[in-house]
Amino acid sequence: MKIIEEIVNRRSVREYAEKPVEEEKLARILEAGRLAPTARNQQDWRILIVSDPHLKGRLVDEASPHQSFLKRAPIILAACALNPDYVMRCGHPAYLIDLAIVLEHIALQAVREGLGTCWIGSFDEDKAKSILQVPAPVRIVELMSLGYPDRLPEARKRKPTQELYKRGSW
Repeated sequence: MKIIEEIVNRRSVREYAEKPVEEEKLARILEAGRLAPTARNQQDWRILIVSDPHLKGRLVDEASPHQSFLKRAPIILAACALNPDYVMRCGHPAYLIDLAIVLEHIALQAVREGLGTCWIGSFDEDKAKSILQVPAPVRIVELMSLGYPDRLPEARKRKPTQELYKRGSW
């Protein structure tokens, strides 16, 4: 069990092969998201799995036109927050953190399954909600593509560890 391999190999995939995602792989990926920790263990989120080509096309054309590569991904996940008003004691809204953990669990399991993902924050939420028929109080926080990479991009340069971490106090 070496999760560091999935972490090292995760990429933002924007080129997808024309190959459907097998249901058993999708089930394992979704299970990884289900097991993510959430504030108060409420699991105040839902993921819409969008695989219909017509619906994906509308979602991209109308709500995320700058991300046309999404049409080639077999699946677009829409990460939705059921309770966007809950703020944790630290003052941060829980839904943003909860769904970030859920989606990263999904992204890492996707790598394990030989698939790729890409986080998408460039979309019009109101248009996406209308297309996907998401109820008014629910927020769509992120979109994520999912599928077999046609090509893996090179790893991006990261800052060195000693520049990013401090011990004890600032």
